[in-house]
Amino acid sequence: VQLQASGGGLVQAGGSLRLACAASGFTFDDYDIGWFRQPPGKEREAISCISDGDAGTFVADSLKGRLTISSDNNKNTVYLQIDSLKPEDTAKYYCVALPWGSVCPPDIVAFWGQGTQVTVSS
Repeated sequence: VQLQASGGGLVQAGGSLRLACAASGFTFDDYDIGWFRQPPGKEREAISCISDGDAGTFVADSLKGRLTISSDNNKNTVYLQIDSLKPEDTAKYYCVALPWGSVCPPDIVAFWGQGTQVTVSS
């Protein structure tokens, strides 16, 4: 099982990033996909989930209006677009596989990816 997150990096405040989560080793359609992030010295938090294509999505209140989650089921990939980045968005971003039909924010995670670092400079 692999959840390969990519697209992180160093970006200036006000910029945008598009993270990608490429899934392999399991049946993509049998799981929902979510994203967590963990800022330095803070707890990990769930920020977004997507279920059954684009039929159902969740975005944390702190990111509403700035975050868009989407899925390309043909590529087994989920994308996370974050606009108007702020220094407080600096964190390691993880994609996760969730049991199909999970509530979000989720209370059960099936698989964790390795994460990608996002650093936003002021």
